[in-house]
This record gives sequence, structure tokens and C-alpha cells, in this order.
Amino acid sequence: MKRIFLFLATNLAVIVVLGTVLRLFGIDSYLSQNGLNYTSLLIFAAVFGMGGAFISLAISKWSAKRMTGARVIGEPSGRTEQWLIEVVKRQAEKANIGMPEVAIFDAPEVNAFATGMNRNKALVAVSSGLLQSMNADEAEAVLGHEITHVANGDMITLALIQGVLNTFVIFFSRIVGQVVDRVIFKNERGHGIGFWITTMVAEIFFGILASMIVMYFSRQREFRADAGGASLAGRDKMIAALQRLKIASGESGLPDQLVAFGISGKVKAGLGNLMRTHPSLDDRIAALRQLP
Repeated sequence: MKRIFLFLATNLAVIVVLGTVLRLFGIDSYLSQNGLNYTSLLIFAAVFGMGGAFISLAISKWSAKRMTGARVIGEPSGRTEQWLIEVVKRQAEKANIGMPEVAIFDAPEVNAFATGMNRNKALVAVSSGLLQSMNADEAEAVLGHEITHVANGDMITLALIQGVLNTFVIFFSRIVGQVVDRVIFKNERGHGIGFWITTMVAEIFFGILASMIVMYFSRQREFRADAGGASLAGRDKMIAALQRLKIASGESGLPDQLVAFGISGKVKAGLGNLMRTHPSLDDRIAALRQLP
């Protein structure tokens, strides 16, 4: 319930902020009696498409901590926490990034994630289930995988791709809505029910296509993060970590908003593969074995 409330509250806040910005600049209306104002529509689409993606990225550390209940390690209170801090510090220095915040979140599932819009001020978190199920070598490889995500700027890249696609979805769905309203419903002035219904249907359709593109890029970055983890911790350790994930495969233990940033994603079948955030573990292991 807490996750749902935070998700709804965050998205409502984003809509209110962006809507206020548009009104302040006098470009909140792209509809007219004669049709669409394409300049205003493009600005509207860009503000909501790009703005929403980057606001979500800007508050990603804050929201991730609250949705998962992640506890940031300040002063290590045991050998495990001390080891986590030391490994992340060593890998961050090797990857030439700033020291991330290191956190532990309480979940039985084996998972970890990294987030943040600044590669020098990121957050790396591991589940309690991972610490209980993996040995030191496997956990080190997982941390290397997440550090590579940060070093590669994957969170920013994915937000940029999502923002651009959101902009196109908003822009073209309304153009399709107007065409249907004018050609099929013969509405000569203003915008009738045909415009609004068609726009909603087109947004869903274009949104699904956009999600497929985003998920494709998400899967590709996982291969690069695995290679980076192998470079930081060792290929054998990275392969062993993925094999451990195969044994523990199941639910990710992360909110939907964070699944793409975890070490493993949800398993889907058939056409659902096009919406997967992660490649299959078998494909990832095979790719690692082909590394020189």
C-alpha cells in the first residue's frame, strides 16, 4: 500500500508541477477551434514527455529509498556492512566515479539496484536476501554490475530515451485524434468525442510501441553492465553470480518503477519477452563466456 501511495503521489506532483509551468508560460492550451496549434502541442508534449522522465530521475534516489525501505549505511555496524562499503569504494575508484551511497533493503528475494541522476552521487542497494544467499565473490560481482550501470550513466540514458519517446507518443496521438475527428466524425470546428477517444487509444498503442523500444535498450545495457561487472570483479565471479540468480529466480522483490534497475528482472513468455527489462540469464551467461 505504501508503494502504491508513493507512486500515485509522485506522479500527481509531477503533473501539477509541469502543468503549472505550462500555464505560467501561457502554452497550456494547444487546442483551437480551427485545429491543433502544432507549436504549442510540441512544447506541451516535450514538457510532459521529457520533463516527467527527468523529474522522476531527479527524485529517483529519494523515491527508491522510500519504496524499498532501503537503509543507507552511515557508520558500518558489522563485518558485512564494512565489507560492502569497502568493495563499493574500491570499485567506484576503479570505475572513476564518486562514492555512491550504499544501502540495504529488507527483502527475501536476491536482488540489487543502482539509481540516481548523477554518476558521482548515486545509490547502490542490495537486498538482505542477496547477502544471505550469495557468497562474497558473487556479491562482489553484483556490486560491480551496479557500479557499471552508474559509471555508464545508464539511468540518465534510459530517462532520455523514455523522455523522447514520451514526447512523440503525446504529440502524434493527438494528431491521429484530430485526423479521425475531422475525417471520420466530420467535426469541422473544435474537437469532439472522436478526438478524445482516438487520442486515448492512440496513446495506449504508441505507448506500447515506445515501451518495447525502451525495454530493448534496457536489455542491451544489462549485457554491458555484466561485462563491466566481470571487469571489476572477474568474469568467473560474474558468471557465478548469474548462475546463483538462476537458482533463486522468481519475483524481483522490487517495485515496478525499479525493476529495470535491478540485477534481475521478471520472467515473461511469448510476446512478453519484448517487454522484458532484462535478457534471460542464460543469454547473459553465454555473452560473458564469449568475452575475450
